[in-house]
Amino acid sequence: MALYLQCDLLDLDDDAILDYLHHLKRKHQTPSDSFFKHTVYGLRYLFRLYDKASSNVILPSIARPKKYPVVLSGQEVKALLIPPALLRHRLIIGLLYGCGLRNHELCKLKITDLDLERQMLHVREGKGRKDRYVPLCPMLVRGIKNYLEAEHPVDHLFNGKSRTGEYVAMSARGVQWAIREARRLSGIEPGPCINILSQVQTASTSSIYGHFGTHRDG
Repeated sequence: MALYLQCDLLDLDDDAILDYLHHLKRKHQTPSDSFFKHTVYGLRYLFRLYDKASSNVILPSIARPKKYPVVLSGQEVKALLIPPALLRHRLIIGLLYGCGLRNHELCKLKITDLDLERQMLHVREGKGRKDRYVPLCPMLVRGIKNYLEAEHPVDHLFNGKSRTGEYVAMSARGVQWAIREARRLSGIEPGPCINILSQVQTASTSSIYGHFGTHRDG
């Protein structure tokens, strides 16, 4: 900035600063450009450091770019369900996808949150710390019943173990590992792997959830 205007930054008047900001905006064509952003941040710091708060220059706010999640197709979800040998890992993927759960919501699920008779799942303190009920499809209900009979989880639906050997809720990292492994074995391209298992528009529910039998040999 000093090089462009050929003067000391502390000697700049408001018009010179505005001229330079307009120059940057025209040059980079977007106020969210990285160089423009850091120039604005630097000017804000300079104003504070040298008590230029009385300046008439209104520095623009920098909008954060919106990043949309990657949404898997039904066939990709089905491909994720095939490789895992453990029923619990297939069930984790199925619940994330079929119930629209977030990672932390899945980890906090307790056995008492299941209402298999009514085919409903109680999600406690989800987004916005609000509770909600979500439906369970018959295939997921069957998978959960098979899992409960085979694994006998304690308190939480998915268990991990503490350093003292006590049963605790499965960690978020454990869920992420299960998804990464399924993705790696299925050949799906690397990318965001949690919170992307959204509504399916291709492939039927029965074809997707037809993998909730018992454990398979690795």
